[in-house]
Amino acid sequence: MTSAERFLLVRLSSLGDLVHSVPVAPALRRSFPGARIDWVVDARWAPLMELVEGLDNVIPLDRSAAGTLACIRRLRRARYTCAIDIQGRYRSAVLAWLSGAPRRVGRRPEATREPGAAIFYTDRVVPAGKHIAEMNVSLAVCAGARPPAELEFPFRVPRDAVSRVQETLARQGISDYVVISPGGGWVSKCWPPERFGELCAEIWRRHELRAVINVAEAEADLARAVAGAAGESKPAVVSTSIPELAGLLSRARLVVAGDTGPLHLAAALGTRVVGLFGATDPLRNGPLPRGAVVRNAAGEPPDYVRGDYVRARDYSPAMLSLTGAQVLAAVEQELSVAAR
Repeated sequence: MTSAERFLLVRLSSLGDLVHSVPVAPALRRSFPGARIDWVVDARWAPLMELVEGLDNVIPLDRSAAGTLACIRRLRRARYTCAIDIQGRYRSAVLAWLSGAPRRVGRRPEATREPGAAIFYTDRVVPAGKHIAEMNVSLAVCAGARPPAELEFPFRVPRDAVSRVQETLARQGISDYVVISPGGGWVSKCWPPERFGELCAEIWRRHELRAVINVAEAEADLARAVAGAAGESKPAVVSTSIPELAGLLSRARLVVAGDTGPLHLAAALGTRVVGLFGATDPLRNGPLPRGAVVRNAAGEPPDYVRGDYVRARDYSPAMLSLTGAQVLAAVEQELSVAAR
């Protein structure tokens, strides 16, 4: 391949998965500095990918029929030489195929949750590595990139987003803070809100550090449950845009969360994090480039094959087994390191 290559990266959602897919772009850029590298993503997450340095274009996919057709027409006009389907689902594989790229890299059937998606690829790979980010980068290596010495997360945090967050928190008397992110895509990955609230109270008692509860707009009840259990520590509750979320996380002393997007974005931004794991495997899905992990062995280990986790609507026994004392010990350790 030459620098005239035109790469299309396909990962449509969601926050944490997108963060762990980002290292694909710098791996390609270092190997093909003159190449065009575009990323197609669900319109909801386009603001996140706009923060990634080194991409030439972020192409939003509107799920409406008209929006999908417009996106496909844009992809075909670009005349990509190679499409890399990082997601490995029917929807993303078909989009890579419809782009018209003559070469399409994706996972082999046994390495994906939707094996039939592999029929749309010209190059099928069993991803290498233990962590999902390493597996994602191995797709870029198949496309011709050199294996990177380390995974890179080239996020840019807009200054105006940081300023807006600081102004919002200042109105509540907060300048130094920890972020608590209690939500998750499925409840089995979450820790009960009452325990998060008790953690907020203990952090305030020991360090006089206010907590900022980060939730999506639809998680107002969850935020109220955490705040109610936090008592006199009076955590602030915020719902932000994606750029402002990056600003909030980048300036936090510490972020505590389950295996969720805010945890992984915070770690990628260089913020110290404590990740709570039970229904997922931190060896495969843990925070990068670093982060403290609290985990207990489950009585019945989840099925991690091809990412088929325990996607339940109830708290998993493994997450419920995480005690407040365990999490607090990890928080204390990370805060002590951050203070040095």
